[in-house]
Amino acid sequence: MEQLTIHEKIGANYMLLELSGSIDAYTLSELKEKVFRYILDSNVVLDTENVTSIDSAGVGIVLAGINDGMKYGTKLFVMNPSDAAHRALERTGFYDMFNIIHSVTEVSDA
Repeated sequence: MEQLTIHEKIGANYMLLELSGSIDAYTLSELKEKVFRYILDSNVVLDTENVTSIDSAGVGIVLAGINDGMKYGTKLFVMNPSDAAHRALERTGFYDMFNIIHSVTEVSDA
């Protein structure tokens, strides 16, 4: 089982979580806790460039973060989705719902 590593970086109007590894039912507890804590009062950017796989539980956290952001007036962004991340998000049938960005500078435009 591949682990998930998370590096946090604070931006002007966002919290960046750089993710590396697999996001699945076994590895997502720390990510879930961070997303739900930060989305309360800040935009959250998930840099998924180094994500090797995402299962349905991982996609569920992203969708829940987007929904919570709508409640709190913040947004969750997916930055630089890897091929695996892109495929997982596409499989939901809601790909247009995800805020896909390629640079954190796009957060200020949102």
